[in-house]
Amino acid sequence: MSAQPDDLGRPDASNPRYVEWLARQSMLAHAARMAAQRSAEWTLRPYGLPDPDAAISTADVWFTTYPASMIPQHEKSFLATLGDRRLWATFQRIGINGLHTGPVKTAGGLEGWEPTPSVDGHFDRIATTIDAAFGTEDEFRELCETAALYDGTVIDDLVPAHTGKGADWRLAEMKVGEYPGIYQMVEIPEGDWGYLPEVPEGEDAANLSPEQEEWLANAGYIIGALQRVIFYEPGVKETNWSATRPVLGVDGITRRWIYLHYFKMGQPSIKWLDPSFAGARLVVGDAVQSLTVLGSRGLRLDANGFLGVERSTAGPAWSEGHPLSEAANQLIASQVRGLGGFTFQELNLSIDDIRALSRTGADLSYDFITRPAYHHAMAIGNTEFLRLTLREASRHGVAPKTLVHALQNHDELTYELLHFAVRHHEDQFEYAGGWISGSDLATQIRADLAHKLTAPNAPYNLFFTTNGIASTTASVVAASLGYSDLELLGDEEVARIRDGHLLLAMYNAFQPGVFALSGWDLCGILPLPPAEVAELMADGDTRWINRGAYDLFGEDNGEAQLPRGRSLYGDLPSQLADPASFASRLTQIIRVRRECGLARADQLDVPDVSHPAVLMLVHRLPEGRIQVTVLNFSAEEAVAVAHSQYLQPEAELVDLFDHSVVGAVDPEGRISVTLGPFAGRAFVLGARGA
Repeated sequence: MSAQPDDLGRPDASNPRYVEWLARQSMLAHAARMAAQRSAEWTLRPYGLPDPDAAISTADVWFTTYPASMIPQHEKSFLATLGDRRLWATFQRIGINGLHTGPVKTAGGLEGWEPTPSVDGHFDRIATTIDAAFGTEDEFRELCETAALYDGTVIDDLVPAHTGKGADWRLAEMKVGEYPGIYQMVEIPEGDWGYLPEVPEGEDAANLSPEQEEWLANAGYIIGALQRVIFYEPGVKETNWSATRPVLGVDGITRRWIYLHYFKMGQPSIKWLDPSFAGARLVVGDAVQSLTVLGSRGLRLDANGFLGVERSTAGPAWSEGHPLSEAANQLIASQVRGLGGFTFQELNLSIDDIRALSRTGADLSYDFITRPAYHHAMAIGNTEFLRLTLREASRHGVAPKTLVHALQNHDELTYELLHFAVRHHEDQFEYAGGWISGSDLATQIRADLAHKLTAPNAPYNLFFTTNGIASTTASVVAASLGYSDLELLGDEEVARIRDGHLLLAMYNAFQPGVFALSGWDLCGILPLPPAEVAELMADGDTRWINRGAYDLFGEDNGEAQLPRGRSLYGDLPSQLADPASFASRLTQIIRVRRECGLARADQLDVPDVSHPAVLMLVHRLPEGRIQVTVLNFSAEEAVAVAHSQYLQPEAELVDLFDHSVVGAVDPEGRISVTLGPFAGRAFVLGARGA
């Protein structure tokens, strides 16, 4: 989207050429074109139910990237760099067979004829075209073709909850056709504008105060407060509703609108229950384009749990775990499966909600369930909360095989713990030798993480609103080890961080389902100094410190959009030449995972262990054998004894890494394992006496 010459006239509803220009580039218009191309086609593929096994069989180890953070090769775009055959040969050597591109389509907004930048890291999509800053559609297709040559798969992004303020939003503000039907927006009569906030000079909207939100709800204009305010920031975002400035409509009437935005003001929420179904058509058209035109095989569903809202008779509006979200997700996921693809949802809600949205929706879910729990185990050297969380997931019917178990991604270390803090806040849980409510348990875990991982103990990690802590995996381990100054890290400290990082990698890799990691993990990137991203953090979004740029090949040829982060482990060629490096040891972990078929295993047990820092997981492999993983989350040696009903007495323990027999289950069904600092071991049970 480029600026238009002045002689085209005023950029408002009084100028038909401006309205036509917006309509030509709108996502809704693109969806209509896609529908015209694909209508009257029918699929013979199964589509009604999720198929995690099919998704895992397509790709079971993913590299998740973030466009602004990857340093491209010299004179190559981000997408061309991802499509490089040398990169895919390296991925194949490590064991990576899936690549999630992150958001690469045009994002941000329009102010008149001029484009405005993204307000949320390109998750405010305004077009289905590839952003020129990242490459071209041809380069995306070439990436998919290259991946296929190395038995790999490319996964794109879909944003079903909101858009940016692009052509579709500007047309909606001007009340053009069915465009207002895309959004959760309502017109406020001029007589009540006095109850709306003033819009500051140079802005196009202003956030409602809680008092204004309440008045408008009581007046019947909006459904009022929602269950929570995501990205809450005093003086910036105190409610989920904002008011537009006065906008001239195509009918000559000037209007002000109130609109919902779960996230930032520049991300108006899509309305999934409008008679026009304009929002649904927009989203499905985007999905079809990614799969049939660009060539991706999978789609991440961003923020897909916030698609239904409903006024409550008492308390906040029903906005999480709503049946409409389930229905909308089934529609999207069925469309994708019908076209031969798969979906995964990045859904940070309760375990109950994840299960509900997985019944007929996405094929896989991001593991927000145990992510804060394994960070907690690392931070305090105690796995009790991690064991509790794993068991709670099993109790609610969420199998590890349906999850994407990940190290760092583009977001913060989330510690909202909504399952305990909200959905089960009054339930009692056994923890630390007593019983504690879900609410108090969440408070305790958050306090533990904040104390260990932020200032004064670790000032390089920052709080991100009320959601969590902005950090990298390497900085979580550094803080857990008590390193308060990253500038003082020497070879010995880096080696200990690497070992802790590998322990977290093994925890995620040695669970059924998908294992995912990022370039920040492969290179051991530390957080950026806040001063280097101060402008990006001006609205309180501290996540920019955990998005430092990295160079996988160490050639220092290109430039990323973000400052370079400090790398502890170095580039991939150097690491793969060193058997002791992070990448080389990770390669062995992935090799063993794949050889034994762990990705498609069933988790049977998470037994109690004699040592507080040790976690044991018991699985049944696809061919029927019992597999055991034992992990030490402390920086000290640990001797652990554990019992499980699935450990056959006197069965041999065969080490999966070197195939040696290292002992046997005792007659009582117990095993004893000695583990070094941050060490993990994996066994399979052999035949008794073999």
